[in-house]
Amino acid sequence: MTATPLPRPLVVLDCDSTTIQDEVIELLADAAGTRALVAEITERAMRGELDFAESLRERVATLSGTPEAVFEQAYRRVRKTPGVEALIAHVHARGGLVGVVSGGFHEVLDPLAADLELDHWRANRLEVVDGALTGRTVGPIIDAEAKAAALREWADAAGIPLAATVAIGDGANDLRMMEVAALSIAFNAKPIVRERADVAIEHDLSRAIPLLDGLDGLDALDGLG
Repeated sequence: MTATPLPRPLVVLDCDSTTIQDEVIELLADAAGTRALVAEITERAMRGELDFAESLRERVATLSGTPEAVFEQAYRRVRKTPGVEALIAHVHARGGLVGVVSGGFHEVLDPLAADLELDHWRANRLEVVDGALTGRTVGPIIDAEAKAAALREWADAAGIPLAATVAIGDGANDLRMMEVAALSIAFNAKPIVRERADVAIEHDLSRAIPLLDGLDGLDALDGLG
């Protein structure tokens, strides 16, 4: 796929291990005291024993009974990825939009979105009853197809053609939105994502900025890791 200049881009990022350096479910599980259980379920998913929706339901179930104060506790531990604020500022300076779509949770993504001044964001939502998590989600699960749909929806709403869209992610759950976008960038990514992306970068999201200028940017980043 050939990158083209993007006069007014829409850049859509994954959240966990892309926009931030952490996995939100792990931060919540740490606060809830269920990290070992969550790690076991994650390992099963990585072995292919569970799909994303199944693994999400099982991991969320471990949080049942946890006070909702866990959200604030988790957010205080979030570490923004180096370069993310510079990337967002650059896109906004070009009149573009930035969205984050996450298999994590609105309860942590919402304050992050405010801090980063995101234009769009979407994630799963945890059910809370009487001040405690029920161990269930509410609403549709944000899986690979939902991420791709969000990118299309946000581009359409802004009148931005798909030819001016960029998707940045690290895991298999990001591949569908990366297929939809004109330019796909693997960031600190799993091998399968690096193989399928147009370009791969590491460590600092500001390295994506030259890519917004098209092929010259791709050449400038060739070999960076």
